[in-house]
Amino acid sequence: IRMLQDLTGVDPKTVPLDDPETMKLFSSAAPLGVSPDDLGFDLGTLGIPEFGTEFARQMLEETKPQTFAELVYISGLSHGTNVWLGNAQELIKNKQATLLEVISTRDKIMNDLIYRGLPPKAAFTIMEKVRKGRSLDEEDIQLMKEYEVPQWYIDSCLKIRYLFPKAHAVAYVMMGFRIAFFKVHYPEAFYAAFFTIRSTDFDAELVLGGPEQLREKMKELKAKGNEMTAKEKGLYATMEVAQEAMLRGIRFLPVDLYRSDATRFLITPHGLLTPLTTIQGLGGAAARTLVEARAEGEFYSVEDLKTRARLSSSVIEVLARQGCLKGLPATNQLTLF
Repeated sequence: IRMLQDLTGVDPKTVPLDDPETMKLFSSAAPLGVSPDDLGFDLGTLGIPEFGTEFARQMLEETKPQTFAELVYISGLSHGTNVWLGNAQELIKNKQATLLEVISTRDKIMNDLIYRGLPPKAAFTIMEKVRKGRSLDEEDIQLMKEYEVPQWYIDSCLKIRYLFPKAHAVAYVMMGFRIAFFKVHYPEAFYAAFFTIRSTDFDAELVLGGPEQLREKMKELKAKGNEMTAKEKGLYATMEVAQEAMLRGIRFLPVDLYRSDATRFLITPHGLLTPLTTIQGLGGAAARTLVEARAEGEFYSVEDLKTRARLSSSVIEVLARQGCLKGLPATNQLTLF
């Protein structure tokens, strides 16, 4: 959030939480101006905290939220245990209940029961038992039936093992919605901030190879299914966002020895300039050493670069493959004729 504010000058606290185009992002890819066929699904929430994972996207596709309140319900459902899968998901799919009716947060149980007429203390006690995953007593169930609480609601209570507090869900959704606002209205800033944070999962060579190469790599990783390593999962998630950015017309520029930042993606008139840390094998400390070396003056040769910046041969090879060493002679030696 702070990075987005620095890049745009927009205070995130001023972002309207009812912005129509931002709200559409949670049910359609239309605000991004990209085709669902090209993207692979009809949502615009990639890279949005709480709503960008495959699990969260499945929930959004099934519920099609239209309001901020519905997003809060979805956040609660996604953080609970035995709340969505095998519970609310089935109730909504079978049309036994709507998104606004199913149990999503712990507070909702107490408010629902009080609304139905249960004594506040009894409603609170039932809520506490359910949100901690403790079984309800026969007396609790009988009391709920006396006040005509639907059987599906009682069954749902009995399945739950943990419930998220509504205040937490609201805070998470506020943060996610504000970031989504920047994604819609300030795309370059959004992607620059996102990839800066995820730079260790960003494969510059893969992205600079073009959309087709990127799609092939993503297809290869997807085929591994549950066998994907944690690193590969991180790479896949980052590549999904990179593909989306390119579909929106965002260009990625290769590392520039003199202009690239050590760790941040920079917004330029021609695209996002990748940072030094996207070079395979070049960590943050090494990138800062390179920045210090270039501040002392231009590099006269590849040999000079390698020595002054203390770079390994493998990093030099990657720089060469990405075209970063064009114009640099191999050594400082001159041949006299």
